[in-house]
Amino acid sequence: MWLEADNRPWGRWEEYLNEPGYRVKRIVVNPGQRLSLQKHRHRQEHWVIVRGTGLFTLDDTVTRVQAGDHVHIPVGGVHRIENDGEDYLVLIETQLGLCLEDDIVRLEDDYGRVA
Repeated sequence: MWLEADNRPWGRWEEYLNEPGYRVKRIVVNPGQRLSLQKHRHRQEHWVIVRGTGLFTLDDTVTRVQAGDHVHIPVGGVHRIENDGEDYLVLIETQLGLCLEDDIVRLEDDYGRVA
């Protein structure tokens, strides 16, 4: 069972571990949806794609990802993932550093959440 969870306009995230210095989430992106283009000031992330396919953006590079792929996002790396498939896109996210939910700087967002 998860510690915390939240439905978002693009899908859902569920938190499974949250300890000093690291946090683990399961992120589900609905077909045709994408996360905001964002960066973090205090944490790096490692994503493992476990289901589906999509497009992963890191800075100026867009890469096709699928189940079994993994990506690393350094502190300050501008990133997003888009589910351009017909099935759910599921990834396991491991955060390292200061892992606060409000450490998100949104640069672009399909759902009007850029400050």
